[in-house]
Amino acid sequence: MTITIPSVHYLAILPVLFYFGAALALLLATALSRNKVTLRVGTATTVLASIAALVANWFQWRCVARTGASTTVAHAIVLDDFAVIASAVIALSVAMTALVAHDWAARERVTGVEFHVLALASSAGALLMTQANDLIVIFLGIEILSIGLYVLVAFDRHRTTSFEAALKYFLLGGFASAIFIYGAALVYGATGSTNLTAVSYFLGTNVLLRPALLYAGGALLLVGFAFKVAAVPFHLWSPDVYEGAPTPVTGLMAAIVKVGAFAALVRVLISALGTQLDTWRPILWALVVLSTVVGATAALVQRNAKRLLAYSSINHAGFIMLGVWAGTVRGTAATLFYLMTYAPTVVASFAIVTLVGGPGDEHHAIERYRGLARRQPWLGGALAVLLLSQLGAPLTTGFYAKFTVLAAVVDAGGGALALIALLSAAVAAFFYLRWAMTLYADDDLEATRVEVPRLTGSVIALGVALTLVFGVWPGPLATLAQHATVLFTP
Repeated sequence: MTITIPSVHYLAILPVLFYFGAALALLLATALSRNKVTLRVGTATTVLASIAALVANWFQWRCVARTGASTTVAHAIVLDDFAVIASAVIALSVAMTALVAHDWAARERVTGVEFHVLALASSAGALLMTQANDLIVIFLGIEILSIGLYVLVAFDRHRTTSFEAALKYFLLGGFASAIFIYGAALVYGATGSTNLTAVSYFLGTNVLLRPALLYAGGALLLVGFAFKVAAVPFHLWSPDVYEGAPTPVTGLMAAIVKVGAFAALVRVLISALGTQLDTWRPILWALVVLSTVVGATAALVQRNAKRLLAYSSINHAGFIMLGVWAGTVRGTAATLFYLMTYAPTVVASFAIVTLVGGPGDEHHAIERYRGLARRQPWLGGALAVLLLSQLGAPLTTGFYAKFTVLAAVVDAGGGALALIALLSAAVAAFFYLRWAMTLYADDDLEATRVEVPRLTGSVIALGVALTLVFGVWPGPLATLAQHATVLFTP
């Protein structure tokens, strides 16, 4: 028996190799060096790996423009514009998080590079999900992403809530992964392959006399994805984990998990199961309605900033799924644009929450923000801008992101679904504006100023700049998203 080794286009997997290589280098340096590897080395390595990944994304973009989309590693990995842009968003989010985590670790007296090793490894899993053209590769990406996050959630050993959140995330995450792989097995039984291109070809050229096996497999895959993006009713882990995890970890989760999971979801539903549009649309319709409505209404009663942002992310997950529900090129472009604008906004938001939380990372009551904009206009104004962007106010990226997904849904015949989502956004406006008004309210608490370290301040400034610049001038990002929606099919 001979083993055929598949050809590998290394440019296609270069960002993943950079992240895995950086994590391995830090791990070996920690194990072999006589002196302790410093936090500064870990931060610099993570940022450099992210910059290298962004440079690789540029060359990947040029390669796709010159030769077109392609697959490699026995058609298990796809290189197309969609994967390139999603990977770039993840790389930017990781770099921003690394800078915030550096200041947090210095404040909490956390030494070593373990945080960066885990963050790099988890991010490599998210990158793998954006390029996956096979259900098994998606599963591997989910596990690589999740295992590191399980440890990162429990990283703050001084807080029992961190351990509790990690345990809940681990148990429910393992259960969701088992459901996903069982769904992949059922899809394999129905189509004879786990490769997304092969599944699409099989369903396009054959009529299933007994499609129940495929339907059951697709439903289980959706359950696995719904858990990762915290869609209702698979969202129960999200508020507790967001609250218990160290705040920089929460920002990392909110960004890279959303991007990786939704990129893989688009590939599975649009590329592989596009012929079954009428089958999975009702399920996604229910998930969108529940996520937008529950996310908005449950956030109304939250007085903890991190739990409020957790329910806000659930509402955002519902909006992002609107573009997937449309099942069109326009809907895919809207989904990608939403992810491009949401990730840096949410990382910058959690950067401010990290600062206001103070030593111990436990002070996250909304009342703690009272008068912040009066004491520190720059910091309070930055948070107000980021909140308004998540609300979807005009002249911010959030406005155009919500507009694009709603327009795509209406164009696909989902007027009622768009109306429900729009009403949920009106409900969500209450808690966003309440928080923003708190920033400018009279200061009833002790007038303490929040120290803003240089690295975290640069992340906040970058997030606000991206929100305002591309809120006024969304054309470049919209063009990128529209150009990247033609997913590879042979």
